[in-house]
Amino acid sequence: MQLLGIMCILVYCVFVFLMADTGCFLFSARETLSRRRNEILRRSRAYVARKLHGEGFTLIELAIVLVIIGLIVGGVLVGQDLIRAAGVRATITQVERFNTAANTFKDKTGYLPGDIPPGLASQFGLPIRAGSTGNGDGNGVITARGDGAGVGFTQEPGGETTLFWADLSAMGLIEGKFTVTSGTADISLTTMPDISSLLPPAKIGRGNFFYVYSSSPNTTSTSWNIRVVNFFGISAVNLVAVNSNHGLMNSTAALTVNEAYSIDKKIDDGMPGSGRIQALYLNASIQEAPVWAAGGGVAGASLFYQGPDYGLETHQAPASATSCYDNGDVYGGTLTYSLEISNGSNVNCALSFQMQAGD
Repeated sequence: MQLLGIMCILVYCVFVFLMADTGCFLFSARETLSRRRNEILRRSRAYVARKLHGEGFTLIELAIVLVIIGLIVGGVLVGQDLIRAAGVRATITQVERFNTAANTFKDKTGYLPGDIPPGLASQFGLPIRAGSTGNGDGNGVITARGDGAGVGFTQEPGGETTLFWADLSAMGLIEGKFTVTSGTADISLTTMPDISSLLPPAKIGRGNFFYVYSSSPNTTSTSWNIRVVNFFGISAVNLVAVNSNHGLMNSTAALTVNEAYSIDKKIDDGMPGSGRIQALYLNASIQEAPVWAAGGGVAGASLFYQGPDYGLETHQAPASATSCYDNGDVYGGTLTYSLEISNGSNVNCALSFQMQAGD
């Protein structure tokens, strides 16, 4: 009741101030600001004194306070929705700009960023590359440097996966300036400022970054002559390590279920396991191939890592506080985002977007 009383007093003070401010137009222009302020203080003190000596609050006063509380709560909820919607729009805009930039680069050079061979790269003033596997080999697939035996790692940092961003920034096609990893020096980046020198931060926040990798759609395998495509990924990157042979990247799912669904729905089909947008991300702490954002952690992701073509939708997957998606705990059920849990506010998701350039 004390808190309610204080709120009533504050409401009354504001009311008196507004009345005094409005009344200034009815009085002589010679009325000074000091007189009005003193009048407000006098009335406020009298009002407080009456309430403290047992007069109590009227139903009208209580109703006004309740209305104000409702307006405040409603404003907070609306504000949260606006912030979430702005984050979704910003993420979609970033993906669209990256796709546009990659297409523009390909139109100008004939190659994808990062994949352009060294001779042509030097003509455009782009960073130096060796032209070996995964280092500007011109094959249309964004991969990391090879392992010395001609094998390119499709889901690792280093080589074309970091040259991609450096090439785009060197041509002024995206915001920011990005460096490349050396072919010989070992690096291990764990802080946001360091990682942001290689990868663009996502404007949606929570430590999310964008990165590129290649894989085959609807599966993590690239070893059965299946068409390989390039992806943008978004997740919270906490480690980028590269040495002379290959690299690794650790990250966590850092989108809310609602954010992931909204992004997927606005661009694609709104389904986590199909279409051009899927709930996949890179996390070498689980495996070097892309993993599914199935359970918000290692157990869930490793359980569903193989993809829809290899049994993702046949498991019984109940919705939970850690799930990005579920099939209603029905064997063979269709996967949908777990929006029914906490209204989709749990931070359990990550996404991959199939790149349009070179598609």
